Amino acid sequence: MNQLLDLGALAKLLNAKLVGDKSITVSHFKDLSEANEGHLSFVSNLKYKSQLETTQASAVILNQQLAEFSPVPVLIVDDPYLAYAKASQLLDSTPNVCPGIAASAVVHPEAKLANRVCIAEGVIIAKGVSIAENTQVGAGTVIGENCSIGENSNIKANVTLYHDVSIGDNTLIHSGTVIGSDGFGFANEAGCWKKIAQLGKVIIGNDVEIGANCAIDRGALKNTEIGNGVKMDNFIHLAHNVIVGDHSAMAACVGIAGSTVVGERTTFSGSVAVVGHLDIPAGTHFTVRTVVNKSPKQAGAYSSGTGMMENKDWRKSVARFKQLDSMSKKIKELEKKIKQLHED
Repeated sequence: MNQLLDLGALAKLLNAKLVGDKSITVSHFKDLSEANEGHLSFVSNLKYKSQLETTQASAVILNQQLAEFSPVPVLIVDDPYLAYAKASQLLDSTPNVCPGIAASAVVHPEAKLANRVCIAEGVIIAKGVSIAENTQVGAGTVIGENCSIGENSNIKANVTLYHDVSIGDNTLIHSGTVIGSDGFGFANEAGCWKKIAQLGKVIIGNDVEIGANCAIDRGALKNTEIGNGVKMDNFIHLAHNVIVGDHSAMAACVGIAGSTVVGERTTFSGSVAVVGHLDIPAGTHFTVRTVVNKSPKQAGAYSSGTGMMENKDWRKSVARFKQLDSMSKKIKELEKKIKQLHED
């Protein structure tokens, strides 16, 4: 059930200027075009001005520039999107796992669980596991030997933690994610592949969020490490020995190959592919579908590939790509002849 908040209290929590009746209450967040009585909404861009002017929300979060166009009470802030993020947490209706340990959970007698933990149905907790206060573990999750989970963390349903995985405080891991599976390591012997045992661990910091259906491999000899404050979308793969610096963020379908080190506050748009053994400078940004095949010399924004075009134009471009080498040779020959003419 959503929390019921009056606008006066909400303004204080968001450090916002309230214009309107402070006693009005809200309990849900809704889009401007769908909001009705009891709903809170937000707007941060002038292109939604027409929706703002006709909204039926009980209140809207916005900046001073947009306030004059609102027909309803407003909460004025410098950064509406950030205020929306904070308010959405206050009105979050996601249910918590029921307190205590469900009867169908299997907990090894040598596991150490704090008093105020929530363990849902069908959870399996192996030997040597430790789970700290106020942490929730969703239904069907499997936690392998010698894992540790910090305080106030939330492991959703059907997550799998292999052995020796360490997770910090205030961390959220969504369903379907597998942490600590073997990295891709094989040696070739006479045409046959021999598996290399993956002997490292996975260490995850505090305030991390990992999306659904991600795969994070354990280290081969070193550890795979995810720093504090890192945010990961769905369908992301981190290979063995990858290190991700604090407060980095990556959108869906990013893949980072083994032993790459990502500096703090680096951002990856969707489907970025990073080859192994690179060093990424702190504060670097990669745009969508960039192939990172070498270490950038300095922080900046990097891209690769071509944007969408009509198929007939794309086919022409592909044909020209094949001619680039011969064209380059011809250009060099022409430059050489021009240079000779000038010398003569």
